[in-house]
Amino acid sequence: MSAADVEAVWRIESARIIAALTRFTGDFGLAEDAAQEAVAEALVSWPQSPPTNPAGWLMSTARRRAIDTIRRRTALTTRYALLAADLTTDSPAAEAPDPDRIDDDLLALMFISCHPVLSTESRVALTLRVVGGLSTEEIARAFLVPVPTIQARITRGKKTIAAAAVPFELPPAAERHERLGGVLSVLYVIFTEGSTATSGDRLLRPDLAYEAIRLARTLAALQPDEPEVHGLLALCELTAARFPARTAPDGSPVLLEDQDRRLWDFSAIHRGLTALAKASARGLGPYGLQAAIAATHAAAPSVEATDWDRIVVLYEALGRVAPSPVVDLNRAVAVAMASGPAPALAIVDALAASSRLSGSHLLPTVRGELLTRLGRPAEARAELELAARLCSNPHERSVLLRKAALPG
Repeated sequence: MSAADVEAVWRIESARIIAALTRFTGDFGLAEDAAQEAVAEALVSWPQSPPTNPAGWLMSTARRRAIDTIRRRTALTTRYALLAADLTTDSPAAEAPDPDRIDDDLLALMFISCHPVLSTESRVALTLRVVGGLSTEEIARAFLVPVPTIQARITRGKKTIAAAAVPFELPPAAERHERLGGVLSVLYVIFTEGSTATSGDRLLRPDLAYEAIRLARTLAALQPDEPEVHGLLALCELTAARFPARTAPDGSPVLLEDQDRRLWDFSAIHRGLTALAKASARGLGPYGLQAAIAATHAAAPSVEATDWDRIVVLYEALGRVAPSPVVDLNRAVAVAMASGPAPALAIVDALAASSRLSGSHLLPTVRGELLTRLGRPAEARAELELAARLCSNPHERSVLLRKAALPG
């Protein structure tokens, strides 16, 4: 077996292995470290002696590494005796994680990785590391930060969890529902960075976005009665469906009105609509409403044929349940398409006066577009140039500069 085979097994099985080890050891950091040591050993031994049960091999080896660490720390303890008893046989059945606990283990692992005692940066890094199975190098490359920065976030996160004595268990039902929003927000941050990179030389980072979708699917399977889980999954699937048409061969952005909709991923659209139907069963929350907006775009044959009045209504509903300046700005874009640029500019000007999007390139981008449509080219050019200066993604910046240079 090659290193790629080891990596593939790890990507699929890592969350289950770490979750089971954490339950056995009661130590989140120890579990993650032991699992990593098992992978390092697999890279050496598997090419010469491939195991018949790769996941079981990793679990068994990681347990032994955990035992070695516990022995060094505390000699023979009750917990060590319990762990050692599980290793009395080398049969594949004994090496595999307990099938009756897998769902609870994975869910508990997600809640620990996204625990409120952690910063958002640590939550994202830990989730991608221990639930997603990504290496520190992959995470650093995805977010365009140095590897030591990601390593520090992961280390700091594990130390914070240990210091707070966070137990490896599912929160009580009421608290679980309350903390679910934190888990969803982490997955949303991961997907958003993948769908529109905040910096770097690429508009899209599909691998990161698809990892968020994979984690959202896992969460939906573990929490099938939570509508917002399905809402987030629907939003991600419907947004990712447009990826094939969002960039030109040279990586430059293709605006919605110029996209070849035949390139959209209709399988992803179908999956997104299925998830949206599940989310709608109990009423749409913030993620479900955003998914409904994405579904309206997906159903339209063109920008002109889009039901913009429906999108305006959906943004108004979203603004009531999850108010934010970005929601107001997106509503202004929809109003411009449904009713013209003048009423939309009034919304944008009110946002500008509030300074709630100060420093963001989004507001001058929309304002520049609206001023262009209103026949005010000099003002539009100034806004688009400002937006380009504020934008950190070079591909988006080039589009803004190109628009600013167009004759009025």
